[in-house]
Amino acid sequence: MRRLFIILGFIAAIFTVILAVTPLSKLAFIPAIAALLFGLIAFYISKKENNPKKSIQIIFLLTIISLGITTYKSIFETTEVSDIEALEIKETESIEDSKDILETLEIDEIDMEGLEEIELEIEDIQPETRPGEIIEEVDLEGLEIE
Repeated sequence: MRRLFIILGFIAAIFTVILAVTPLSKLAFIPAIAALLFGLIAFYISKKENNPKKSIQIIFLLTIISLGITTYKSIFETTEVSDIEALEIKETESIEDSKDILETLEIDEIDMEGLEEIELEIEDIQPETRPGEIIEEVDLEGLEIE
């Protein structure tokens, strides 16, 4: 059981270090919490059985280093968007293009009165079925479509 928690702790700690040095550093907190929990459980079991705790210390060390890197990056790293004017120009151009496309479309008006005259009864289309029963055959001969 101790080995399982040590292995899970190492996996989570290494995953935390990898996430901490990538641009996705804000996601590193999730595996860091998991690594700390696995490390604490392994430490508790090791303390109870008087086993060496060196590997558990390495888990804590990796996790603390990656948490430090992640915290540093979240505080001091700023995301800068350059050339905002170009983005605004592209946005207005795309809006104007969309308006031009909509103006060139020819949409026929739908005759709503004709739709009201069509009445279909569900019993004529589908035979009586129970929920979950498969419909094998449908009689469409009596159905009139204009």
